[in-house]
Amino acid sequence: MTPIDLSAWLAGESSVLAEPLLAIAAACAEISAVTRLGPLAGLHGAADSHHTHGEAQQKLDLGADAKLAEALARCPSVAGWASEEHEHPVVSPEHGDRGELLVVFDPLDGSSNVEANLSVGTIFSLLRHPLRGAAPGEAAFLQPGRRQLAAGYVIYGPATVLVLSIGRGVQMFTLDPTSGRWLLVREAVTVPAATAEFAINCSNQRHWEKPVQRYVAECISGATGPRTRDFNMRWLACLVAEVHRILARGGVFLYPRDARLPLKPDRLRLMYEAAPMALLMEQAGAGAVTGTQALLDIVPDVLHQRVPVILGAREEVDRIVRYHAEPSENVSWQLFRTRSLFVQPLA
Repeated sequence: MTPIDLSAWLAGESSVLAEPLLAIAAACAEISAVTRLGPLAGLHGAADSHHTHGEAQQKLDLGADAKLAEALARCPSVAGWASEEHEHPVVSPEHGDRGELLVVFDPLDGSSNVEANLSVGTIFSLLRHPLRGAAPGEAAFLQPGRRQLAAGYVIYGPATVLVLSIGRGVQMFTLDPTSGRWLLVREAVTVPAATAEFAINCSNQRHWEKPVQRYVAECISGATGPRTRDFNMRWLACLVAEVHRILARGGVFLYPRDARLPLKPDRLRLMYEAAPMALLMEQAGAGAVTGTQALLDIVPDVLHQRVPVILGAREEVDRIVRYHAEPSENVSWQLFRTRSLFVQPLA
């Protein structure tokens, strides 16, 4: 039997929702083609510009951003969109006062991986325009993640895969480069509640909050520690790739609060990264929190708000939340005196 494609799968949905999802998928197919060409496409390297967060933009960041904007501008149902690459949202030139939806996206997550030829991705989220009939301003986008109508990502790896939820589970579609069709390959994706694999950037160990120090130290201590089993650690420096691995085989991902910058302690953007991934996780039976709060419950204060992110296997996420709720059991750096994350004690 020929696998069902994305357009057929969305046939039962209203055009208001299906139209922008198909437009995003088409734009991502174009981005996939460019990423496969690598430096031959002329989009490798820095773009000699910085986005609103002060980070250097890559040429492929801007190319992906332009393709998504062009696709959304053609959608009558989209009143406007916000991109991680721009300080302010964009009102659709033709449909700003009539569109029913708003779209939020990170055009190229993990763009620092491009030069190393590692996986990168696109993240997107659809929201209802709360003031239809008026051009959307920034306030229209500031909705909690639970109001998302749809969310997903595309990972550009050995295969190009679209992962999508419209609030009824999680589906995976693989791009057939020959036909250009997105074919359904997995339905009702779930994340196992238990895992022995975690992902975190241990170079930031000294900056973590104590509950996270405790959790990671217990995992590292393996079968001889309080968890009485061995764990594997991974880190890919791309949220799309981290989440895809969890959906594919389980695990937990941590990008916890960072104490280096008290006024800007977090790294991942709530609306562009955390909320869409949190919707996928919860739809797949997993957890997604800051450490103390469900990510989907956070009402954004600003468009580019950052938050700590912990998501994945439900049992591990619940454990980490419990550690945050029990300050009397938080550990100090003494936990690492006899066994650090990287060095075994001398015999």
